[in-house]
Amino acid sequence: MAEQTKNNTPAAQEKCISRLLLYHFCVNLPVMVFSYPVFRYMGMRSSLPLPSWKVISTQILFYFILEDFVFYWGHRILHTKWLYKHVHSVHHEYATPFGLTSEYAHPAEILFLGFATIIGPAITGPHLITLWLWMMLRVLETVEAHCGYHFPWSLSNFLPLYGGADFHDYHHRLLYTKSGNYSSTFVYMDWIFGTDKGYRKLKALKSYGDEAAGKDI
Repeated sequence: MAEQTKNNTPAAQEKCISRLLLYHFCVNLPVMVFSYPVFRYMGMRSSLPLPSWKVISTQILFYFILEDFVFYWGHRILHTKWLYKHVHSVHHEYATPFGLTSEYAHPAEILFLGFATIIGPAITGPHLITLWLWMMLRVLETVEAHCGYHFPWSLSNFLPLYGGADFHDYHHRLLYTKSGNYSSTFVYMDWIFGTDKGYRKLKALKSYGDEAAGKDI
C-alpha cells in the first residue's frame, strides 16, 4: 500500500542518484578504509571458525538497539534550527522519499549519523561476516523506511516496536523541528520522549475516519 500521494520528478531522482555516487566514493569509501584499522584493533577477525548464529544474532540485536538510541539523539539534534538549516535540510529536500533517498544527505550528516551505525561493531570487534550482515540489514531497514510503501510483509505489521515506512513518511511530511519520529528502526525512543504525539494523533484520526466510513457502508 502506498503511503505517499506525490511522486518525485525524473530530474529529482537523477539528482539523488548522482549525489549518492559522489558521496559513496568521496565520503563513505574513505571512512570504510580508515575505520578498518580501528575495527581490527578492537578485535575484528575474518578467519575461521565462523561465529555461531547465537553470537551473530545477539551482536546484531545489540547493534540495532544501540544504533537506535544514538541515532535518535543525533537526529533530534540535527533538527535544531542551525543544524537543520545548514546540514539536515539536504536530506529533507525530498518530502516524499523513495528508497535511494535513505542515504541522500549532507556529507557532515553522513559522518555524524554514521557514527550510530559503526559504534556497536567498533565496541565489540565482531567477525567480518557479522559486520557485513549488520551493514546489509541496516541498509535494508533504512531503504524500507524511505521507500514510501507499507507492504503486507513489512516488519511493522508483526513487530509492534518497529517503525517502517509509515512511521518515517510522517517525519518527512513536516519540516524543521515539528516533525518528530526521530528514531531509525524502533519507535520506543519517540514514545518515551513524546516526539511521536503528532503521528499518533494523526493515526488515531485516520483510524476513526476509517471506522466511520465502514459504518456508513
